[in-house]
Amino acid sequence: MKLYIGIDLGTSAAKLLLMDTQGTVLNVVTKEYPLEFPQPGWSQQNPEDWRKAVMEGVPELLAGFDAAAVAGIGCGGQMHGLVILDETDRVIRPAILWNDGRTAKQVDYLNEEIGRKQLSRWTANIAFAGFTAPKILWIRENEPENFQKIAKIMLPKDYINYILTGVHACDYSDASGMLLLDVEHKCWNREMLELCGVTEHQMPGLYESFDCIGTVKPEVAEKLGICADVKVAAGAGDNAAAAVGTGVVGEGGCNISLGTSGTVFISSRKFGVDPNNALHAFAHADGGWHLMGCMLSAASCNKWLCEDILKTKDYAGEQAPITGDKLGRNHVFFLPYLMGERSPINDTNARGTFIGMTMDTSRSDLVQAVLEGVAFAIRDSIEVAKSLGIPIQTSRICGGGARSELWKTIMANVLNLELECLETEQGPGMGGAMLAMVACGEFADVASVCDRFVRVASRVKPQKELAERYDAKYQQFRKIYPACRDLFRQMQA
Repeated sequence: MKLYIGIDLGTSAAKLLLMDTQGTVLNVVTKEYPLEFPQPGWSQQNPEDWRKAVMEGVPELLAGFDAAAVAGIGCGGQMHGLVILDETDRVIRPAILWNDGRTAKQVDYLNEEIGRKQLSRWTANIAFAGFTAPKILWIRENEPENFQKIAKIMLPKDYINYILTGVHACDYSDASGMLLLDVEHKCWNREMLELCGVTEHQMPGLYESFDCIGTVKPEVAEKLGICADVKVAAGAGDNAAAAVGTGVVGEGGCNISLGTSGTVFISSRKFGVDPNNALHAFAHADGGWHLMGCMLSAASCNKWLCEDILKTKDYAGEQAPITGDKLGRNHVFFLPYLMGERSPINDTNARGTFIGMTMDTSRSDLVQAVLEGVAFAIRDSIEVAKSLGIPIQTSRICGGGARSELWKTIMANVLNLELECLETEQGPGMGGAMLAMVACGEFADVASVCDRFVRVASRVKPQKELAERYDAKYQQFRKIYPACRDLFRQMQA
């Protein structure tokens, strides 16, 4: 039986999984790596750490299995990160990541001087601080010596694919988040390239996520302990890969991800743009398109509160005092903007905020406020989708935060949506392995592999009274950011 490797190149770790053609996940290996915050609001990483994680992780993943049976590799990776290589394909500087906020000046230039309407015509999106194009402008302005060295511009998972194959490639879903792609026509936008001072020669080749971009280089295959004819799929951005892994393909599917970031992902067979550009309009890994709302800090908010502030990793223990009778009745609110925010407010100055605390506020009130604040912020994007006439009755849910039954209950009632939980939920890694199967001809298309492997295990349904209580709380929550917006800007100035 053939085996497939899926790689989830995340922000804090690379998670590798081994999957057979029956959809059984045989093994999972996680390799963590550091994250750098050189200044407040900045976030970067050394691509060498990604390479090392994969090169060490694959042999560990295959220990005890028939490595000769590996047929394909697919990667789902953190989006938007700027990886720049020189003419010898060496990394020039640390990658500027998706949650980096240093490009406020460049974002304002693009949105205000070039103009949102023009950007949307060219790329189907406006500028957000996390996107790649503003980072290129930042490098040109602040590190001109590095800008002059650029021979290739890549995204994080594409760098891993380059290490494996020697091919400079990018898929449409990941490229959509660069603000350099004509998303509707699936080609690089020449106006945006010129605006950023780069050429198409400096960009990777474009592929569908399920295309084979090449095979593993012999010398790399030898180190990994696999055959040199193993095919590598173009892969996808992490959210598109996670959507494949949760079976959200075709028309009208919805997936909510509670990972480091939080996303609302709505798939479509047709290209479409949110006229207000609060939701991103991207290509999907199934060959279609999707709309996506993305908040920068989701499960990472809970991690920050528990580990950095409360000094514990006992997440379940912290949530245990939050009983059902307390839901919808918390007097404390939390704005989950620890790294600024993208969808739908697009404000790099926004910051995390607790409000409503009193002398009787407890430790568990703060934990509950964080869980609820993330759910309220996810609802912001759901409300935008509803305003566009997109009917959402149910949604799949995935990500580390979705392992919490309490958080899923809060999410279902804040959103007033039925949430579907899957038998096997391995996020972008599983999606990457499934894309590799299509690239190797194991399945005819992405929809077919999803139909075969994705199964709903349970559902979390909203409760009428609780959903009504949370609706009232949400109406209060949505007033907090507008009241703080000018103060946030003054504080950052």
